[in-house]
Amino acid sequence: MQDPARRRLLAGLALSMPMARVARASADGPVTLFAAASLTDALTEIVAGADHEIRTSFAASSTLSRQIAAGAPADLLMLASPVWMDWLEDAGLLSPDTRRMATSNRLVLISPAGDAQSPGEAPTLLQNVPGRIAVGDPDHVPAGIYAQAALISLGLWEALSPRLARADNSRAALALVARGEAPFGIVYETDALIEPRVAIVARFDPATHPPIRYPLAIAKGQDRPAVRRLYARILGDEGQAILAAHGFAAREQG
Repeated sequence: MQDPARRRLLAGLALSMPMARVARASADGPVTLFAAASLTDALTEIVAGADHEIRTSFAASSTLSRQIAAGAPADLLMLASPVWMDWLEDAGLLSPDTRRMATSNRLVLISPAGDAQSPGEAPTLLQNVPGRIAVGDPDHVPAGIYAQAALISLGLWEALSPRLARADNSRAALALVARGEAPFGIVYETDALIEPRVAIVARFDPATHPPIRYPLAIAKGQDRPAVRRLYARILGDEGQAILAAHGFAAREQG
């Protein structure tokens, strides 16, 4: 997601927010992992097999990035947005040369599983939607930003933007559809796969939005052995297999 206007917006945020000093944790202390909400299930499984105490915090990438900038004690971070990782990198809050693309995802259209909605093409289904569409808030949530890009590409943004039910993250948008509070939602495919109360009714053409990539990096001052082991576990064969089992694409794909 390299939209120049959005990059300028994030650069402005970086200038307006105080950047906290980051203190180095003790070599044998717990490792704190900040990660996008859509990674909750996969990373929980990866962490369960780690050889060290791991503390996790899952939320929207925008929320986590702001928390880190304000001094939250993250050791390792895995976001759903290269743009937010760019923001942290530009602010000098990452350990040098530790940023890697860890995995990727897909964007889908969902509806409540109990409805008689038949699968089809996203543009056709969205043009006929009877109510609101649940999405991550396009103003700052990566899932919503990808959804906005897709709707703009399809020529539907102007008509549908007033009808969006804006959620704090992709999981929250998923929940709105699962509870039947929205007839449609635009979420990550991996989120849809874990919720039996929703059905995938369409997949967005990847050409309609920037690639959904998850960068991984070690926070500034936290490059220590325990952090490196978790970092290597996520990028290694076992971590990648777990991510793939949860529906994420291999990191080599982009």
